[in-house]
Order: sequence, then structure tokens, then C-alpha cells
Amino acid sequence: QVQLGESGGGSVQAGGSLRLSCAASGSIFNIDAMGWYRQAPGKQRELVAAVISGGDTHLAHYADSVKGRFTISRDNAKDTVALQMDSLKPEDTGVYVCNAAVRTRSGGPVLDYWGQGTQVTVSP
Repeated sequence: QVQLGESGGGSVQAGGSLRLSCAASGSIFNIDAMGWYRQAPGKQRELVAAVISGGDTHLAHYADSVKGRFTISRDNAKDTVALQMDSLKPEDTGVYVCNAAVRTRSGGPVLDYWGQGTQVTVSP
């Protein structure tokens, strides 16, 4: 069993900042990818930012709409990912959900796990 705990959501005025954190716990051998999705009313769920690992390569990916404003970082030792969100805009409003692709044992399959979601509201 793997659980994702999320924190850091809230309400902020446009131009402000929030920092989201997600910590994975349970039976974890390796996390191949970890990041954040968001969903706003009437819109499709979209990838906001993620760190994707392959071999010895670790790459950060961002949605075009957040590049230059959001920064994602991972603490591998603690199986934690943080999303620093600066210069927030009203269109950033939505439910942010942590996602992790987890291998629970050596040579085992990689499975997707999802957090409960945390609300981010940006007022104009």
C-alpha cells in the first residue's frame, strides 16, 4: 500500500505565492515519476508539473501556462515533491492532485497512485 499526503493549498490573491507538498509513504522501492495535476470546473485535468526519472536522468516538466512561475523539486530521500507557485493567476484556480508512479519492489510493476487533492483558489 502506498499513500500520498498533500498539504499547502489555500486561498491567495493574484500575484501571490503558495507552496504545495506531497509525501509518499508505504511500500516504496522507487518512484519513477512524481508531480501535480490540476482540474478546474469545466476543464480537463492537466499535468501542471512533474519530475520524471529514467535511468540516471531526472527531468522536470511543466505545463506551458506555468513555465517561469512554478518550480517543482523532489527530495528523493523522503519521497517528497514540492511545487513552489509564484505569480499566481486566477486561472491557476483548481483542485491540485499529487500523482506518483511507484515501484513497490525491485523488478516489480510501476503503478499510479493519487492523493486526495487540495484546493487552490486565486482571487483577482
